[in-house]
Amino acid sequence: MVSRSKNIPRQRWDVPTGRSVAWWQKLTPPQMFVGSFLFLILLGTLGLNRVPSFYVAGQPLPLLDAAFTATSAVCVTGLTVVNTATYFSFSGQLFLLLLIQLGGLGMLSLTSLIIVALGRKLSLRSESLTAGGTRDSVMEIDVRALTLDIVRFTMIFEVVGALGLWLIWAPQIGFREAIWPAVFHAVSAFCNAGFSTNSNSLIDLQSSPLSLLLIGSLIIVGGLGFLTMEECYHKLWVRRGGTTRRLSVHCQVVLGATLSLVLIGFVVFTILEWRGVLAHMPWYDRLMNAWFMSVTSRTAGFNSIDYTAACDSTNFVTMIFMMIGGSPGSTAGGLKTTTFALIGLVAWSKLRGNETTVWANRSIREETIQRAIGLLAVSGAVIAVGTMLLLFSQSQTSVPNGFLKYSFEAVSAVNTVGLSLGVTSDLNSFSKVLVALLMFLGRVGPITLVAAFIIQRPTLRGFRLAYEDVDVG
Repeated sequence: MVSRSKNIPRQRWDVPTGRSVAWWQKLTPPQMFVGSFLFLILLGTLGLNRVPSFYVAGQPLPLLDAAFTATSAVCVTGLTVVNTATYFSFSGQLFLLLLIQLGGLGMLSLTSLIIVALGRKLSLRSESLTAGGTRDSVMEIDVRALTLDIVRFTMIFEVVGALGLWLIWAPQIGFREAIWPAVFHAVSAFCNAGFSTNSNSLIDLQSSPLSLLLIGSLIIVGGLGFLTMEECYHKLWVRRGGTTRRLSVHCQVVLGATLSLVLIGFVVFTILEWRGVLAHMPWYDRLMNAWFMSVTSRTAGFNSIDYTAACDSTNFVTMIFMMIGGSPGSTAGGLKTTTFALIGLVAWSKLRGNETTVWANRSIREETIQRAIGLLAVSGAVIAVGTMLLLFSQSQTSVPNGFLKYSFEAVSAVNTVGLSLGVTSDLNSFSKVLVALLMFLGRVGPITLVAAFIIQRPTLRGFRLAYEDVDVG
């Protein structure tokens, strides 16, 4: 697996002197990261707008709808303005799946491949920017080995997931007919995309607990993050000299937060919808669908129930879970589980009177805490502005309970979830552009996007301005 050296100094992105430098060799990691997604979206837009064979009726999507769909696929969101099952042909669905796969892997591996192609070494700082993580404890990483591991992990889980779904569905719909839906849903679930070849997502599977369990498991694994999966792999299966390896604080926080959120969501959704949207199901299907709601609401976008029929409390909790999202360096969006966990740990530490934030007998660095708080503030601001603009642009549309539906749409787009209360297909042109921008911003991250366009200026080391306090609270 990936090899790390503890004593290798961090590499810089300086290009050797005396050599002519092409423009692409001057790109920073954030610029490469953002550019890779823009390139995929452009490629997807052109394909969906220019290839008639991608559609059942042979009529390609209009340019704006093609751009919206391509953005949703590359950003693994799942919001659609047309019905994927009936509007796209097999080749069109295959093209969408390719965009989903490249978009899901692009969170880390695509950028790593670009860096390798330019002949550069991925430094800790560069990896932090491309992965969206805060793993200062991770040392120098071999990019080629990391990329191969990412592809290997992805293929293993997707193949196993597709095989499992095929075995479940083949007796009902036919052994040949079940191949494509099984492959499509396995890839879409692992990439946390939410696209489905069924017209009503997974509502027809709400009475198939094995299907929901397998798809939900793929969603969880895909949302853990590749470095977390690798660390768990070494912990469980790789023995070095007969000694056990301690999981890093990052890995412990990811696993602990993920488990806690799944359990909390399961209990809350069970209580809220036991006599609501789940009431017509047997008790075991109620429990399985409540568990699936807890899993899919944070990032995936599949739905086994009709969220327009759920109570407002359920939709509000779903919006909170969508904001939290998955884990750093994964196919998931949102604030990330580590950000949510760190903010909770800060509050708990302050209540206990601790000067530092502590987890597993380790202190969390103050700059990491400040970054988590900053991410929360920026994400909240983006969602607030996005919701306001969406409400304003749709103000002429008479939609019952419009505030909840459009705010739900904005939260889903920013956090690349894909759940909707049924208003996506009715958005006007401005709203489609806005939601597409929110999906893109949520995928690459607002901080990374800003870092891709700002001009770095030299700063004086060891220098700061004088302190002066400001009253708060």
